[in-house]
Amino acid sequence: MNFLAHLFLSGDNQELRLGNFSGDFVKGNQMNIYPDQIAQGIKLHREIDRFTDTHQIVLLSKKRLRPKYRHYSPVIIDVFYDHFLASLWADYHPQPLEQYVNEFYRYTETKLNLLPVNAQHTFKYMKRDNWLYNYQYIEGIDRALTGMSRRTLYESKMDEATLELKKDYELFKSEFQLFFPVLIQHVSNFISE
Repeated sequence: MNFLAHLFLSGDNQELRLGNFSGDFVKGNQMNIYPDQIAQGIKLHREIDRFTDTHQIVLLSKKRLRPKYRHYSPVIIDVFYDHFLASLWADYHPQPLEQYVNEFYRYTETKLNLLPVNAQHTFKYMKRDNWLYNYQYIEGIDRALTGMSRRTLYESKMDEATLELKKDYELFKSEFQLFFPVLIQHVSNFISE
């Protein structure tokens, strides 16, 4: 899952959301330096990634991409799945997507000093280009993947990945729709434990 799914899966807890947003930017046990709810959000982020990366439905999605995109296929699928969450947002959340992401941007701006420096840097561009809202559009996904492609050390071809999305759109969408409710239930169980 990419940024939007991580935020959504944090529920209404703003600090848990901050931690979940920061998860990729915190290495090892560095989470101990953060306030408790943010540290819990980092742990939640890691659990979401662990569960997602090993689930059979997600593995099917990745398998189609692996011949061309190799070890970048999990990253691409995370972005594709955020596209489906954004484009089907009303199926999962009562608040309009635009309102939801603007509230996240506003709140996060007031707490930037609590985030790792790399997360602060990413947030600046995320807000400026409104990534979370634009994930609902294939053009938004294309911009995100092209930006990631420019930042990889090796040739990733992620800038070509939306061609695969368009070609197998309904298949990727059905896999997302099968997987996401399972992930929601897993996260609910994880949080309650």
